[in-house]
Amino acid sequence: MLTDIGEYIVGAYLQLILECDVIDYNVRPPGGGVHGLAEFDVIGFDFKNNTAYLCEVTTHIRGLSYINNKATVERITEKHNKQKWYADNYLSNNFQSRRYMFWSPVVPRGYITQELAKIPDLELVIMANIKRRLQN
Repeated sequence: MLTDIGEYIVGAYLQLILECDVIDYNVRPPGGGVHGLAEFDVIGFDFKNNTAYLCEVTTHIRGLSYINNKATVERITEKHNKQKWYADNYLSNNFQSRRYMFWSPVVPRGYITQELAKIPDLELVIMANIKRRLQN
């Protein structure tokens, strides 16, 4: 799968701002099979702090939506559960600290943001919100 510009932006943030030592894109769990179909957009490894950053990146510039609001939340929740599964099975020995992030340029405030905010351990990085914070 090709790496898109949004994934490169997230990777740059992990490298330059969070000081990750290694960035990897479009990572698939080893071994193939059903689990091998899961793809993780961006993973950053900070060896100094034993922290792994697992990032899902969606670059829907007209607003995040898969079919409808409920389906969107369910899909992101499923992706987050796969991130946690991957971290538990492949990163637990070396990276005790893990941060799970969901990046998107635009997510309308309302049902989607409220429901995603309820997902434990998932950090929402919504670019439109960053722009507003920078303007204030």
